[in-house]
Amino acid sequence: MKASLICRVIVFSFCSVFLCSCTREKVTPIDEQCNTTISFSNEVMPIIQANCVGCHNQNGASGGYDFSTYDAIAGNANALLGSVKANGFQLMPIGGPALPDSTIQKISCWISQGKQDN
Repeated sequence: MKASLICRVIVFSFCSVFLCSCTREKVTPIDEQCNTTISFSNEVMPIIQANCVGCHNQNGASGGYDFSTYDAIAGNANALLGSVKANGFQLMPIGGPALPDSTIQKISCWISQGKQDN
């Protein structure tokens, strides 16, 4: 009887952990090695416009960041990446959901490729 109860507790715990770990959709990164050149104007800026500029613009500049221009984005690229990864910054976009891994990977690759204005 006692062994059966312990077994049930273990199974319940395992199932709870397994189900709770599925809260965010994981998407395989587009290119883990960043072999594809990421275009600022065609790939990065549309991400920023869709997810950031509503709050982080010249008029509001929430949190002190304005992401409405290339210079502003490139100058704060590490803070931008940190916030979408929640790595030392508050997770953005605020109120979620978190950006897909493939989108975060595009931003990361653009930064590692020298933050080109292309």
